[in-house]
Amino acid sequence: MDDSMFLSLVIGIGVIVLVGAVGVMMSGSFVKLAERRLEGLTGGRGKRTKEQLASGILLRPSAISLGGGSLWAKLVPNPENLNLLYEQADVNLTFNSFMALVIGLAAVGLVVGLVFRLPFYALPLGAGFLAALPFLWLLKRKQKRIKKFVAAMPEAVELIGRALRAGHGLASGLHLVSEEMRGPIADEFNRVFEEQNLGIPIELSLRNMADRIPVMDVRFFVIAIIIQRATGGDLAEVLDKIGRLIRQRYELLGHVKALTAEGRLSGIVLLALPPGLLAFLSFSNYGYISILFTTSVGTKMLVATGVMQLLGAWMINKIVAIKV
Repeated sequence: MDDSMFLSLVIGIGVIVLVGAVGVMMSGSFVKLAERRLEGLTGGRGKRTKEQLASGILLRPSAISLGGGSLWAKLVPNPENLNLLYEQADVNLTFNSFMALVIGLAAVGLVVGLVFRLPFYALPLGAGFLAALPFLWLLKRKQKRIKKFVAAMPEAVELIGRALRAGHGLASGLHLVSEEMRGPIADEFNRVFEEQNLGIPIELSLRNMADRIPVMDVRFFVIAIIIQRATGGDLAEVLDKIGRLIRQRYELLGHVKALTAEGRLSGIVLLALPPGLLAFLSFSNYGYISILFTTSVGTKMLVATGVMQLLGAWMINKIVAIKV
């Protein structure tokens, strides 16, 4: 494989990765005013100090020590966000082992590039791609865990409401959820229960949970408890209404996804077809597309195609993205 053919493959793969990254970034809509107000009420991360973030994790030490001259705290550009991501993904692997895996994959990418005598400029690309795989796995695990949590939350909120009507306290209701349910919902509520047993204010423990599960439904739940403890009222009735609201929103979200499934699939096919076809022709008939890389007009056409691909991804996302 000559350098021109390899360059075409790199460009094709790069376009695919770029389109996918843009699609992932655009899939999360911008935070609106209501969400910002909810985040402010629950104590958003921007107003929390390192000591406050660390105070809610007595049961499990943070992945990156934010004090004491930690090596990773000095090397990682934003250790607070990475620490939070590690907690949200609920990874049992130690952070030192995780970073060793990242460095090992980067080294494998360099070695493979040297073995196959790839061009020098391609070595960092391969190493960076392999090194990014563990972080992509963290993001995927976080999304999967949050999805399980939200699916089980209506039942958990209603269970706490029934426990309050039966005469139990709020802490007992949280403990009941951790005993009767399974999965992330049980782990998070058990963590809140154990933290308040250790002397941490339950409001702070709930705010830490809202940081680990950054969805609006959890913020509704946390705000209801904080306001009730400050002003009083029938918390059981409020929790019943919140549980009903969360259940209806979850059902509506599933209905919207079913209605927009065809549009999302069409968008994926349309966005992946041009770079995929470019990569296929690079292997099967490189002479047919070599003009795209050997002439200035062909290069400009590639750039224009990439811009139109990104514009198409944005437009398709706007069509199928419905805020629930």
